[in-house]
Amino acid sequence: MRGMSDLLSGWHPAPAGFKHVVSVSLGNSKRNAREELTVLGQPFVLERIGTDGDAGRAAELFQALDGRVDAFGLGGADLYVLAGGRRYVFGNVRKLVSHAKLTPVLDGSGLKNTLERDAVAQLDADLNWRTRKVLMVSAVDRFGMAEALAERGADVVYGDIIFGLNIDRPIRSIGALRKVAHLVLPAITKLPQDWFYPTGAKQETSVEGKGTRYYAWADVIAGDTHYVKRYAPRDLRGKTVLTQTITEADRGWMRERGVARLITTTPRIGKRNFATNVLEAFFVSLAGKREALSEAEYLRYIREVNFHPETSEL
Repeated sequence: MRGMSDLLSGWHPAPAGFKHVVSVSLGNSKRNAREELTVLGQPFVLERIGTDGDAGRAAELFQALDGRVDAFGLGGADLYVLAGGRRYVFGNVRKLVSHAKLTPVLDGSGLKNTLERDAVAQLDADLNWRTRKVLMVSAVDRFGMAEALAERGADVVYGDIIFGLNIDRPIRSIGALRKVAHLVLPAITKLPQDWFYPTGAKQETSVEGKGTRYYAWADVIAGDTHYVKRYAPRDLRGKTVLTQTITEADRGWMRERGVARLITTTPRIGKRNFATNVLEAFFVSLAGKREALSEAEYLRYIREVNFHPETSEL
């Protein structure tokens, strides 16, 4: 265990009167950010600290900052996923976040099931989902978005088996996705999450050729930014990308590949669009709660702070 002074070297608490949200992420530290904003009269510091895939360091940060910040986000991993009305918990991630005893830890799952579902509905007027072919690179961790796309009549390929299990079997219906989720998630949640989700340096590398024809087929590429980038071919000319966590480097990557339009499910805050785990922790802190909010509460706060999808023509 590192000494606390060494572990928190360079870190400083929020100014007096601010609420402080810190996302401890297993992702790349190059994506770190710290932004100040005021919402409904309350000033906030939103911060993201990446540990480059080092779960030990993440555990130490949860322990060192516990009780010193208002809410934690968990980045680069899911504590649980909501799929087809069931909750599946990742055992190793639950152990990781257990180092936070006082400060609530939010992984974004609750917000994905509300904010992203709502964003798809809001975008229908512009995109007319019934006319769109959508590749959702990974759906079981964003079931709200997956169900919303199906409900709006989009022609969807769910890529969980293609990209997550390396088997060329596209899932073509929400019913089939529910069956796959109920079949594989009890086993998958017992495995280390970095077996199938890119963390650390893997977030900066690509696996070209895997599923390229599905990218070529789709009008819209939807899902987690790291998944979208990891398996994308070099030619994405004319495509629309629907995602959430975006940095300036990500925008540059998409321009280089020819992406025509980028849609994020939340607006930009400072220089980036923060991940759902940060925003879920933000909403919990805003509400003054110590645990996840209900779906109705999330939706109420989304309306109250006027969060809408943001579209950028690239």
